[in-house]
Amino acid sequence: MAKILELSLDDAESLSLVGKALSSPTRVEIIRLLDTYSYNIAEIAEKLQIPASTAAVHIRALETANLINTEVQPGERGSMKLCSRKNDILSIQLLGTPGIINEVRSIGMPVGAYTDCNISPTCGVATENEIIFHEDSAMSFYLPERIGAQIIWSSSGYVEYKFPNEAYMRSKKPKQLTLSVEICSEAPNYREDWKSDITLWINSTKSATWTCPGDFGARRGRLNPSWWPDGSSQHGLLTTWVISENGTEINGQKASPTTLGDIAFDAPSITVRIGNAESAQYVGGFNIFGAKFGDYAQDIILSLEY
Repeated sequence: MAKILELSLDDAESLSLVGKALSSPTRVEIIRLLDTYSYNIAEIAEKLQIPASTAAVHIRALETANLINTEVQPGERGSMKLCSRKNDILSIQLLGTPGIINEVRSIGMPVGAYTDCNISPTCGVATENEIIFHEDSAMSFYLPERIGAQIIWSSSGYVEYKFPNEAYMRSKKPKQLTLSVEICSEAPNYREDWKSDITLWINSTKSATWTCPGDFGARRGRLNPSWWPDGSSQHGLLTTWVISENGTEINGQKASPTTLGDIAFDAPSITVRIGNAESAQYVGGFNIFGAKFGDYAQDIILSLEY
């Protein structure tokens, strides 16, 4: 599969670096040389019949422009820098984005696609067809079948998801991050007045805490399968965290001073953690509902606005 480097007029710095890197016929020849094989700097210098010091300068320019990869490996006389091509296709969009129009990119994450968790009974995982393994067994959260979960629950702790970080690829920070999830507290069976302080963390930074008023089971969830028993958690509340330059809001209400500037976006993934902080006043657990459980036909949705 081809590896594509996508640039636009909005990526002025990256575009300038690429243009500078490709302005030299020698650097173009280096990229051609790295078509199907990796070479160290000495080998490149020998093949192009240029000094090794000159080859090193060219390699540095190509690396800075994100056109090649370099990896330091041990050699016969100390270390050597092995070079390989990073991308197969360079795509440049010459149409800029109008400054008055915001672009929103959204990703839906299945509730069972968590990458880490800290779980305690009462707890469980269920698909649209059955409960996985046994209720109140933390082991069920690690079985491969959990990827198809449509509801997960725990009396405390957290679940953690990793979303792809498009901002990292763009080298551009979003102006707003929104997370939307159907969620409620977790009590044995259910209890409508069972409070839970549910916190959202983004890349290990605490965003804000929402106090859920209860674990809702007095009526059936609109989307619940027929086999799901009465007397259990049935639905949640659609809850939305919005983090912007002005702080964090939950369901339209100011909730904390945490801004996007407090959050690092310097990795290819965005880590989203949902659960009870150890210092929470109400450690009431959580139920997280997927697209085929509860009242809302959606998974966990993360949106980035530029």
